[in-house]
Amino acid sequence: MLNKYGLDDGQVLLNRKKYGTNAITNSKTESFFHMFIETLGDPIIKILLIVLAIKVIFLIKDFDWFETIGIVIAITLASFISAISEYGSQKAFMRLTEETSKIKCRVKRNNKINEINTDEVVVNDIIILNAGDKIVADGLLIEGSLSVDESMMNGEAKEVYKNLDNNKLYRGTIVYEGEGLMLVTEVGNNTYYGKMALELQEKSSDSPLKIRLSKLAKTLSKIGYICAILVFISYLFSKIVIENNFNINIIIKTITNFPLLLNYILHALTLSVTVIVVAVPEGLPMMITLVLSSNMKRMIKNNVLVRKLVGIETAGSLNILFTDKTGTLTNGKMEVIEVSLANNKRINSMIELNNYQKYKELFIKSVIYNTESYYDESNNKIIGGNLTEKALLDFVKIKPNNNIKIINKLRFNSKNKYSSVILENNKIKEKYIKGAVELILDKCDYYYDEFGNKKLIKNKKEISNQIDIMTKLGIRAIALAKSTNCNNISEINNLSLIGIIYIKDYIRKDAKEGIRKVEDANIQTIMITGDNKNTAIAIAKEIGLIKNDNDLVLTSDEINNLSDEELKKIISKLKVITRALPQDKSRLIKICQELNLVVGMTGDGVNDALALKKADVGISLGSGTEVAKEASDIVILDDNFSSIATAILYGRTIFKSIRKFIIFQLTVNLCAVSISIIGPFIGIPLPVTVIQMLWINMVMDTLAGLAFSYEPPKKEYMKEPPKKKNENIINKYMLNEIIITGLYSSILCLLFLKLDIIKSLYRQSNDNIYLLTAFFGLFIFISIFNSFNARTHRLNLFSKIYQNKAFIIVI
Repeated sequence: MLNKYGLDDGQVLLNRKKYGTNAITNSKTESFFHMFIETLGDPIIKILLIVLAIKVIFLIKDFDWFETIGIVIAITLASFISAISEYGSQKAFMRLTEETSKIKCRVKRNNKINEINTDEVVVNDIIILNAGDKIVADGLLIEGSLSVDESMMNGEAKEVYKNLDNNKLYRGTIVYEGEGLMLVTEVGNNTYYGKMALELQEKSSDSPLKIRLSKLAKTLSKIGYICAILVFISYLFSKIVIENNFNINIIIKTITNFPLLLNYILHALTLSVTVIVVAVPEGLPMMITLVLSSNMKRMIKNNVLVRKLVGIETAGSLNILFTDKTGTLTNGKMEVIEVSLANNKRINSMIELNNYQKYKELFIKSVIYNTESYYDESNNKIIGGNLTEKALLDFVKIKPNNNIKIINKLRFNSKNKYSSVILENNKIKEKYIKGAVELILDKCDYYYDEFGNKKLIKNKKEISNQIDIMTKLGIRAIALAKSTNCNNISEINNLSLIGIIYIKDYIRKDAKEGIRKVEDANIQTIMITGDNKNTAIAIAKEIGLIKNDNDLVLTSDEINNLSDEELKKIISKLKVITRALPQDKSRLIKICQELNLVVGMTGDGVNDALALKKADVGISLGSGTEVAKEASDIVILDDNFSSIATAILYGRTIFKSIRKFIIFQLTVNLCAVSISIIGPFIGIPLPVTVIQMLWINMVMDTLAGLAFSYEPPKKEYMKEPPKKKNENIINKYMLNEIIITGLYSSILCLLFLKLDIIKSLYRQSNDNIYLLTAFFGLFIFISIFNSFNARTHRLNLFSKIYQNKAFIIVI
C-alpha cells in the first residue's frame, strides 16, 4: 500500500535487500594484462614482431643474441609503458566519474524530507521533483504535473508533459518545469537507463586537438616511410657499391651471391623498419592521454572537474567569457538585510517583526507559501529553491501551516519576473505576489503598514528613490504584494505593497583577483545578471570589471533593440548585461562565434543548458542543476570565478606541454634519421644499431611523454594572448628549433664519427666498436640536453624544474 509519508528505516533496509540498490553496475574495465596484449596489436609493434620472427628463422645459423634479445626487451618495455599509462588513465577516469555521480535527491522518509545520495534510493521511495532535477530512478508520478526532457531516450528535443494519466518517469531524464511526487518502481540496473548502460559502452569522441595531432602523426609517418626507403637504399649502396670501391666486377659478384645479398637485404630491411619506428611519433596519442590524465587529476584538487576533454583543451584558447554573478563572483549566499515598508518603517529581524503580529502574518504567508524552498525544522536547514528564496525562508524559519491550502501556484521565471500563489484558509482566498520591484511597485496603489492596516501610497517616487540608493550599493531589492484578484494566478493587478526586502550577496574575496587574471590573459569578461542596472554596476565596479566610462552596461531590453550588426560593433566594450534572459545568452554566443571568437559561458540553471551547449566551452557550477552540468564541458565545484581562471591556465599548460614534447621528439627523430641516411655514404654503414635505435625510441618516445606530461602551470602563460582557432600545432618557433637543433646535432654526430682527432682518442678495431659505443653515449647525452632545451625557452634551462619531479626521475 502506498504511504505518502514515505518509508521508515526498516522498510528502506527491507526494500534494498529485496530489490537491490540504485547503483548502476560499472561496465567491466580492462585488466592491465589485457591492455598489455592489446598494445602488441599496434601496427608498429606488429612490424617489430615480424622483424623478430625473420631474425629467428633466417639468421639461426649466425644468430645475434644480443640484438635479438634487445628487440624483445624493447618491445616488452614499450608495450609495458604504454599499457601502464593507459591503465592509469582508466583509473583516473573512473575516479572522476565517481565524483560526477554523487547526485543528491530529496525523498520523504519517516514523515520528513531527507536529502540523500542517488545510490541510496530504494523501491517505493517517494521522491520530490522540481524544475532542474534529474530523475534518479524509474517510477510513477503520483502527485503534481511535470514537463520532462526525455531526449536522452528518444532523441526528441520536445518536452514531454507528465500528469497522473501519463505518469511514467525514467532515470536520467530531466524535469524542465513543474513539481510533483514520484513513487520509485525500479532502481539500479533494472531501470531503463541501467539496462542501456549495461548494453552500451559509451566511447567519447576524440577532441579537436587529438584529431589534429593524429593528422600530424600520419604526416610524420609518411616522412618516416620515405626515410626508411632512403636508409634501405643507402645501406645497400654502402655494402654493395662503396665497400667494393665501385668495382663493377665485385659488385656483380656480390649481387649474384644470393645468401650474402639476402643477408644485406634483410639487414637493410631491419634497419629501415627501425627507422620507421624512430621517425614515427607513435607516442603522441599516449602523451595526450598522459597529459590530460595528470592535469585532470590536479585540476579536481583545484575544484575544477573536467567532464569533456575538449573543454579543458579549448579553455586555454578563450577570447571572451560570459559569467554569472551570483555564486560565481559573489559568495552565493543571500542575506536579508532589512524589510522596508512604504511608510519608511524598517524591520531588521524576526525579533522586531514579532512586535507586529498582524503584519507578521501577511509577511510570513507571502514568504513561506510563495516559494520553492522548504524549511527542515529538525536539521534547521533550508532545502530546495533558488538563493533568493532560501534567503527569505532563512529569515523567517517557519514551516507552513497545514490548515492553509495552496490552491494555485505560478513559479518564478526570468521572463515574467515574478511568482504568485493563491491560498485558502477557512474558505477565504488570498493571493500573494513576489518579484522585481520595478514591476510590482508600479501595480501597487495601496500598502500595508507595520500594524497590518491597508493605506493609500502617497509618494511612489520616494520609494523608488530609496530603492535606487540601495541598489547602487550592490543590494538587491525584492517586492512583496497582496492582490484582491484571486481568480487568475497569472494576472498582477489591484496590488497592495507588503514591503521591499533588501538582500545582499557579498563579493567573494578572490573574485577581483580572478577577474584580473582572466583579463590579463587577454580574455574579455562580461557579467550576466538578473539584477537591475544599479545593483549590477555597483558589483561590477567593486570587482574591477568596470574601470572607466567607456565600459558598457546594457539591459536585456537594450540589447534586444540592437541588430546583430550593431551588437557586433560594441561587443568589445560590453562589460555587464542586466535583467538578462536565457535567450540573450544564446544570441550573444552566436554573434561572438560569427566574429570568430572562442566563447566560454557559465551557467547553473535549466534555462542555461542551451547556451552552455552552444558555447565553445560550457562551464557549469557545482551547485547548479543537473541539466546545466549535463550540457557543460567543465564543472566548477566551488562555484568560484578564480577556479575558472585556473581552468584556463591548465588548458594553456596542456597545450604548451604537448608542444614541448613535439619539439623534443621531432628533434631527436630528425637527428637519428639524418645520421642513418647519411652515415652509409661517408663510410659508416650502421652508425646506430637496431637495438640502439629501439632503445632511443623507447626512452625518447614513451618516457619523455611521461616527463613532459607533468609540466607545472606557470602564471606567465596567463599573460599570453589566446591561440587562434585555426593555429597549427607546430608553429614557426617550434619548426625553427626542430630544424636548427636537429641539423646541428646531426652535424655534431657526423663530425664525431669522421674526424681523425676524435678517432685517435679511442682504441682501434675493425668494426669501430669503441668509437661507436662512445658515439652512442654522445647521441644519448645530446638528446638529454635537448630535453632541457625543449621544456623552456629561457636561458636558464633549470627554470622551475623542481616542480616537475617526473621529469627529473625520467632524466
